[in-house]
Amino acid sequence: AADLTRLARENAKRRAVKIEPDPAAYNDFVIGFPFSETPDQSRAIAAVREDLASGRPMDRLVIGDVGYGKTEVAMRAAALVALAGKQVGIAAPTTVLVRQHFETFTQRFERTGLKVASLSRLSDAAERKRVKAGLADGSISVVIGTGAVASKDVEYAKLALVVIDEEQRFGAADKAMLRNLAVTGGGGLEVGALE
Repeated sequence: AADLTRLARENAKRRAVKIEPDPAAYNDFVIGFPFSETPDQSRAIAAVREDLASGRPMDRLVIGDVGYGKTEVAMRAAALVALAGKQVGIAAPTTVLVRQHFETFTQRFERTGLKVASLSRLSDAAERKRVKAGLADGSISVVIGTGAVASKDVEYAKLALVVIDEEQRFGAADKAMLRNLAVTGGGGLEVGALE
């Protein structure tokens, strides 16, 4: 509790980049959602959007039952950040989830022209090298991976958001590493379980 209170005080003093993408580009991304938003989902998306535009670091937890639409909340946050010219790191606890999210994000981001990549133990050496180079030079906007997205040898050109999927499945050391990455980037979104 003392650490959380200290962290909240420190976050209140910090500033982050205001995330304000081109409204037309963001609306074009939103149109790609094939379902109607639920009222709770709409509120969560609006809260995340307000956080990102506030100029203060975001530290938000989104939870809900399977089918709640948490993936779309995370995807909208990623779109807001990436369309504003910044980078997003998404950490999932398993390679299976990394693969699922990579496929979903790749499909949704296809029309934006932004690059989405994955990084995990299943990536071969050449792919890891290519992804790390793309993150370092800023040509990759969204990376989805295991804790590898926070490895010491991964450098980001303009990281602004870290999303932790199923944060309860990460160990304390991994969560601390990912949160530290979020602090250097400007914001964090923890998701109870992306469906």
